[in-house]
Amino acid sequence: MWRNIASNALSFLIVLLFVLGGVVLWGKSQYRAEGPLEQAICLEVPSGTNFRRVADNLDQQGAISSKMIFNMGVDYTGASNQLKAGSFIVPAASSMESIIDIVTRGGQSTCGTEILYRIGVNAATVEVRQMDPETARYDEVADFELGSEVPEIYTTVAGQNDTRFRIAIAEGVTSWQIMTSLNAIDTLDGDVDVIPAEGSLSPDSYEFTKGASVADILSRMEAAQATILAQAWENRADGLPFDTPEEALTLASIVEKETGIASERPLVASVFINRLEQGMRLQTDPTVIYGITKGQGTLGRGLRQSELQRETPYNTYVINGLPPTPIANPGKASIEAVLNPEQSDYIFFVAKTLNPADGHVFAATLNEHNRNVAAYRALERAAN
Repeated sequence: MWRNIASNALSFLIVLLFVLGGVVLWGKSQYRAEGPLEQAICLEVPSGTNFRRVADNLDQQGAISSKMIFNMGVDYTGASNQLKAGSFIVPAASSMESIIDIVTRGGQSTCGTEILYRIGVNAATVEVRQMDPETARYDEVADFELGSEVPEIYTTVAGQNDTRFRIAIAEGVTSWQIMTSLNAIDTLDGDVDVIPAEGSLSPDSYEFTKGASVADILSRMEAAQATILAQAWENRADGLPFDTPEEALTLASIVEKETGIASERPLVASVFINRLEQGMRLQTDPTVIYGITKGQGTLGRGLRQSELQRETPYNTYVINGLPPTPIANPGKASIEAVLNPEQSDYIFFVAKTLNPADGHVFAATLNEHNRNVAAYRALERAAN
């Protein structure tokens, strides 16, 4: 009899384990499956709240299928102490797993309204944007130049608690342009009057909170650029014709100013590297322009023959090798292109058409290059 009882108990335990295993598998599938949300929502997570209240909120808005599974997922992943305060867009059909990731990822406001400061080569602008919950995208509601008259909607949005503030720096902007633009942003504090070293700032997108200091933003940019340069230098190709990361940064800034097309950067880098290896002068206009402007604004006109012939530390038509410093702040792609360039025989390039977006045509010989230049000049004459 005891043997039968033991056998039955063992059978029951095995069945129970199978059932529990099935429940666990079902719970995992529900946790990772598409959720019931039909359109994106803005989820508010107040400071000091907890995941149980977040689950209640999500359940009331129809974003999750089970509060129990959601809370079990929080406990299982160890996310209970990682909840961030803010306003978060939860896209339609988000799984419970992805929702937990959204509210623990960064603690930055990702819905409501956004003020975006764009610092470009030719201008600095401000965009006021509002989130469309149906598309989970920002729609622009105002756009004006930084330093010009401020529209009323900007003042209103800047005073709202859930507004997101962001700075977007374009590749190829100079340190002077970045510093002066940051000083002009009224939601930042503490002007800076010492221009950061040219090339030392990483062009990227930076979130900040209202009242952050200009110096703090610049420090973040410097730290990001230092990390990018160090990693790229560590993974560089063999046999490059420069000896220091600083020289690589200088060449990357030239590549940045010569092309804005990502796919072209490794090939443009190969042209300049081939020239350095052959002892040729770089002969690049952006370096001459930097010698004139010192990076403080754009030239606004074509180069004169006298400027191309004048000997300055930045005139690569006259000097050998690299200029003494970078001529702008290059992005990650240009830095990596210089340190891992394409292999080519090219030593010349010229614009393919009058539209810069069409890129360049490359040549390995002077005769071929002269034909390419003649074709470009013909396009210029036809346009005039």
